Amino acid sequence: MSGEWRARRFWTTTTIEPLGDGWQLRLDQRALRTPGKLPLLLPTQALAQAVAAEWEAQQDVIAPATMPLTRAVNSAVERVAPQFAGVAGMLAEYGGTDLLCYRAAHPEELAAQQAAGWDPLLDWAAGELGARLRVTQGVIPVAQDVGALARLRARLDALTPWQLTAVHDLVTIPGSLILGLAVLHGRLDAAAAHGLARIDDEHQAALWGRDAEADAAAAARLEAMLVAERLLRLLCGGPDAGHNA
Repeated sequence: MSGEWRARRFWTTTTIEPLGDGWQLRLDQRALRTPGKLPLLLPTQALAQAVAAEWEAQQDVIAPATMPLTRAVNSAVERVAPQFAGVAGMLAEYGGTDLLCYRAAHPEELAAQQAAGWDPLLDWAAGELGARLRVTQGVIPVAQDVGALARLRARLDALTPWQLTAVHDLVTIPGSLILGLAVLHGRLDAAAAHGLARIDDEHQAALWGRDAEADAAAAARLEAMLVAERLLRLLCGGPDAGHNA
């Protein structure tokens, strides 16, 4: 018999209501707060409805693993907003070591796949974001243009804490600031970004066979990126096509 305590559902109805410039979620008459007891005021009705749906879907025992949007908005309030500059700076550093800039010298087939998948994104970053990044072969660091990196950092600084929370996973999971910004700006969807980040992995799998544990880990990373993409969509007030339960 396990002695682990698990929170149980204590409310009957889950509702949202406008409050000031945002939306508040209520469990019965109790306003939902973050785990640290901070007020939770969501910026769009669409996001509030999606978070409320996660709470309404809980049964007798609350299952946090089925509430990815709730975890994300809690993180935005408790972690990202209070240290916005630090989070933006950490993400900006990915531009200096961006995955898309480090290419295989051989085999030619892998190098060609990387070029076909990654060059258009670097061209997009140069044209749309004003940031041309340099490409190298191997793993020896290549110095990037200071101005290009500053322009990428400015893109992050212009985001809201909610957006930066979503972009965090879209950058750190694939290891590419360019891929994360491409999803943010609608140049790619999260599934395509995940696939582009896995060109090397898929090449190795084709050579040596698939590994069930590695595939499961990759699937979990994809799911996290899809949640981040869903958060961005809900922040824009768009329709919620997600069902991450």
